[in-house]
Amino acid sequence: MPPDITTEPAGVSRAAIELIDIRKAFGTGAETAYAVDRLNLTIKAGEFFTFLGPSGCGKTTTLRMIAGFEEPTSGRLLLDGRDVTGVPAHQRNVNTVFQSYALFPHLNVGENVGFGLSVKGVAKDEIRDRVKAALDSVHMTHAIDRKPSALSGGQQQRIALARALINRPSVLLLDEPFGALDLKLRREMQMEVKEMQRRLGITFIFVTHDQEEALTMSDRIAVMNNGVVQQVGGPVEIYERPANRFTAGFIGDMNLIEARITARNGDQFTLEAAGSRIDFPCTLPLQPGDACILAIRPEALHFVEGEAGGSVRFSGALGEAVYIGTDTVYALVLADGTRLHARVRNGDRPMPQAGAPATLACAPSAIRLLTQ
Repeated sequence: MPPDITTEPAGVSRAAIELIDIRKAFGTGAETAYAVDRLNLTIKAGEFFTFLGPSGCGKTTTLRMIAGFEEPTSGRLLLDGRDVTGVPAHQRNVNTVFQSYALFPHLNVGENVGFGLSVKGVAKDEIRDRVKAALDSVHMTHAIDRKPSALSGGQQQRIALARALINRPSVLLLDEPFGALDLKLRREMQMEVKEMQRRLGITFIFVTHDQEEALTMSDRIAVMNNGVVQQVGGPVEIYERPANRFTAGFIGDMNLIEARITARNGDQFTLEAAGSRIDFPCTLPLQPGDACILAIRPEALHFVEGEAGGSVRFSGALGEAVYIGTDTVYALVLADGTRLHARVRNGDRPMPQAGAPATLACAPSAIRLLTQ
């Protein structure tokens, strides 16, 4: 069964999309596999909402069901309060931007953006005005007479966005739209698209496997794995308070340490983890003998010498060090073979050499205790 999740964002009221007990099955009988399993989720109007997860987790299948390209095996899908389960894609007020730009090479930019309106028989004067407005929204009016072949990848992606926005959808779906761009351009487009969404006020539903992209752009994120939503929350909540081991390990870098409760006094626990005894405050319903997991971000750890009052300490031998520009990532090998990684800003202090004994410490508040 899917874990309990928070699905209501603060400060937004009207629902743009409601997914009610949605399942998508492939195969029959014993061969049945669920790409999406019992998904219940509300996406509010004006949100930038992201489905995040590894390949095959069900995020694109969910997007395709919202678009109308796939039908759920069971469950209901509401768009602006209207049940659109079984309604074909062209009758839903949503548009989709794909990773492949799918621009017509023989048409110029203006003709590409206005193509859908011309097919619908919209008057030429209205098409011209709406094409200009759409290109203005993506800062590409200057390219209205160019052919797609004369544009960069980022410019072509802006044209694809303009073509989707010209139909005035209530929801814009984006399926890994920056996957073909280089890293620098990808980051520029992330900022541009987020600013555009805030300016237009349209609900954006985004699909990506890139954790940094999701954290950068989203109001809320649904982390998916094996067809099930693992956690829904804002970027800070997802990063700093992961609900389970999968989310903790998938979002950013995380040290995951197997631990066991050895004693409890009220809300004060004593744990054994990686050969260390740790006193830790916690309100989870755990008892002595129960297994758990300590989740610690590398940036929360720092090297200490001597006593570090109030800190949780791990001692071992220093392993490899990897220079990554402003920081260096150090590995500390504990007595039982567990490896902890610490991300330390360069120049803060002289660091021990590989093989030397060392101690890492962090505040108890930097540790997330997980039970699954």
